[in-house]
Amino acid sequence: MSVDPKRFVDHLSDKGVTLYTGVPDSLLKQLGSHIQAALPRERHVITANEGAAVGLAIGHYLKTKTPAVVYMQNSGFGNTVNPLLSLADAEVYGVPMLVVVGWRGQPGVKDEPQHVKQGAVQRELVEAMDLPWSILPHDPDEAEKLVDEALAEAVEKNSPYVLLVEKGTFSDAAKLPKADSPLPSREEALIAAATAVGTEAAIVSTTGMLSRELFEYRVNNSLDGDRDFLTVGGMGHASSIALGVAKADPDREVWCFDGDGALLMHLGSLAVIADHAPASYFHVVFNNGVHDSVGGQPTSIDKVDVPAAAKALGYRYATATDSVDGIAAAVAQLREHGGPSLLEIKVRPGNRADIGRPTRSPADSKTAFMNAL
Repeated sequence: MSVDPKRFVDHLSDKGVTLYTGVPDSLLKQLGSHIQAALPRERHVITANEGAAVGLAIGHYLKTKTPAVVYMQNSGFGNTVNPLLSLADAEVYGVPMLVVVGWRGQPGVKDEPQHVKQGAVQRELVEAMDLPWSILPHDPDEAEKLVDEALAEAVEKNSPYVLLVEKGTFSDAAKLPKADSPLPSREEALIAAATAVGTEAAIVSTTGMLSRELFEYRVNNSLDGDRDFLTVGGMGHASSIALGVAKADPDREVWCFDGDGALLMHLGSLAVIADHAPASYFHVVFNNGVHDSVGGQPTSIDKVDVPAAAKALGYRYATATDSVDGIAAAVAQLREHGGPSLLEIKVRPGNRADIGRPTRSPADSKTAFMNAL
């Protein structure tokens, strides 16, 4: 038994909910796809990070007196702790909202290593924050009943209410259409970039499909991937990890392979990188315009001139390409100008259905990377 996303959203609408905001999640993929497809732009905002969604929900309540729905994966729940406790909490401003959290790493449910600890402590984390919470039932009638109780309690207590969503809670919804694109695939662009960068540099790759593609490329071609640090969790922090490596080893080239959603999530890090990074720091952003691995919902990157933003934030040089054939020359240009420099590579959404996952544990990958350096 599972909950139909349309019925879920329609029921919330009947209860007066008019705004949905958050960061897409794989366990909430069906719900997110329905919201993106069915709701008008003024009722749905995909934010750069989860904390910003809480802020948006607060502003919405101040004007409308109605709670918003804030959705996210529990891996991003940490981004909400400060605004939930220092702003929305009943002992501060007291702002009700429904916080819908995809429960990755739930105890007893097999998941990727980066989700295991977060999932194990998720209930205790919410309880430590003294927030009311429940697990959303899989039964549609029971889910509606709980939603009614959650909204009522949130309003009565002037508090956020957390709904944890287990794997398989939502039934399938219509998938977002994928338009044909003349752009190269991310995997093609990634291979070209890795080839141009060479084997002596260190590469710090962002969370999601990009790191999986990089790992599989190395394995399939019997290439040494020990100098690759695959940032399997912590979306948005790969660029800062790369900065830490570069500052400690300024004589070695350090390349951050990033994504557009991750870049937006902590865009302020670019100013710090510009301020502190050595000339050996290089930043490559693979921009497909969507949160690809969690349903294909769009980011707001189409409003951003990425190279201009990087230069405005202090990067020495930045450029862009949408051609695999232009990547080697662009990498050479970054080296010629010195870092911190940035290359935006525009790619199409999507990936191979059979793309594998890293077979080494995060701890083993860390050890190999440290030994290689």
